[in-house]
Amino acid sequence: MIRRRILLGTLLAVLFAVGWWAGRVRASGDLYSNLDLFIEVLSAVQTNYVDPVEPGPLVEGGMRGMLKELDPYSQYLDPREYEAMKSRLAGEFDGVGVLVDSHEGYPIVIAPIEGSPAWDQGVMPGDLIIRIEGRTTFGLGIPEVSKRLRGEAGTKVALTLVRQGDAEEHEIVLERRRIETPAVPQAFVIAPSTGYLRLANFTERAGTEVASAIDTLRRAGARSLILDLRGNPGGLVDQAVSVAQQFVPEGSLIVYTKGRAATVGKKFTAGKTRAETGWPMIVLVDAGSASASEIVTGALQDLDRALVLGSTSFGKGTVQDIYPLRNRGGALKLTTGVYYTASGRSLNKPRKDLASLLEDEESDGEEPSDSAAAAPPKPKEFRTTLGRVVFGGGGVTPDLEVKPDSAAPVVRTLEGARVVLRFANQWAAEHASADGASDEEWAAFRTFAIAQKPEVSAAQLDEQRAALTTALQREHARRKGSTAAARVVAERDPVVRKAVEVLRSARAPRDVFAYGKPAPAKPAAATRRIAPHPVRSNH
Repeated sequence: MIRRRILLGTLLAVLFAVGWWAGRVRASGDLYSNLDLFIEVLSAVQTNYVDPVEPGPLVEGGMRGMLKELDPYSQYLDPREYEAMKSRLAGEFDGVGVLVDSHEGYPIVIAPIEGSPAWDQGVMPGDLIIRIEGRTTFGLGIPEVSKRLRGEAGTKVALTLVRQGDAEEHEIVLERRRIETPAVPQAFVIAPSTGYLRLANFTERAGTEVASAIDTLRRAGARSLILDLRGNPGGLVDQAVSVAQQFVPEGSLIVYTKGRAATVGKKFTAGKTRAETGWPMIVLVDAGSASASEIVTGALQDLDRALVLGSTSFGKGTVQDIYPLRNRGGALKLTTGVYYTASGRSLNKPRKDLASLLEDEESDGEEPSDSAAAAPPKPKEFRTTLGRVVFGGGGVTPDLEVKPDSAAPVVRTLEGARVVLRFANQWAAEHASADGASDEEWAAFRTFAIAQKPEVSAAQLDEQRAALTTALQREHARRKGSTAAARVVAERDPVVRKAVEVLRSARAPRDVFAYGKPAPAKPAAATRRIAPHPVRSNH
């Protein structure tokens, strides 16, 4: 009886921590009757289930199921998941600094992080990690490999590596330390007077890193900018504002939020910064650009500060707040509001749950079935500061749509099997001047690739020589660092090349819109505003 009372008290404490939003409970009864029902079921399971069960996993499963009924972004985070989320947003962790994938049952190094212990010890792309602390890694999943490589700063871990073209195993000992994952992994001048800045995520340092990168590009001669947000899943709202305000005048409305709770509503405007407002600018987005990426893109589009180029973004226009759960060490991530861009549009693409989200992504380009729902309504039109037409309700629609090159099946096969990576390492070990461009190296690669993948023909390889040559050059450049590899890819990327073409003829920020949709004769009405309330939100 005492144990049951303790269990009941713990359960109620957890449930009451999230009870303020339980008004969503269906009309089948009030909050307390539903709690009684939950406790009755839990008690019956504990008493009568065929095997003994612990209450903790049952309560956790109940919370996860409850939140799954809301939307894809509300979820319970157990202590491990909560710590991982905080590390991700902080942009740092303790470990050895390698990016790994799986190859034929073993973890393979994709790249060491520059300046990390792995980088300092000469770990190379393509190295197989066959043992960690003397224990085989064969068959381990990537999460388990990461768990073994990470650890408290100052501790050591022994790795056994096998390198392509080298019969000997290499034993190294790495001392873990704090690894910072940059929000801006690359920034360089890609064409005369044109800077390229890759923003990979919105961690706590995103705004500071963007400001520093702009200063570096300015000193290098940049007078226009390509801001690449493709594949950026988002992060902190305040960092999205911090990034956007570096390109717009002080006081410009960037984004505002609305929610059921009065404290959720807030207006975010550009603060006093040394904003770079004179550069012509292009923002690159794709279906992987979400959340905070869409806040920045939507703001720069609405304020006519940048031409948006690429493909339509993901369409996550909701705000999540984090509520730590003291008694369990985890946290509740809950959708509390919707954000709106300066023109008053929501970019959110409604999704009932994760399953429908995945169905939406998988059905792109497919013919609708007979049972498919009616076509969605036409997107609502909004107006930018100059009166250009933009749309709400389904992500950011680019001003200029440019499709990326899709990899041919043979390229995907060879890249997925790490054939390009392994050949490049082997060739570089034997040729000091390896660059991926010579006829001699191409002939050797054809032979190597066919030996590794007999289903691939020489004719298929020759047909995709340009793409595979780029991949070889990328892998050779990766040995010099991630920026060198990124430059190779960017210089051959059709989306980036189009952006360079547009900026080449732009002398002022508004010149880029000659390539977009024409503006109507009359400007739009003033943007709606709402009263501000302080809130810290995560995306």
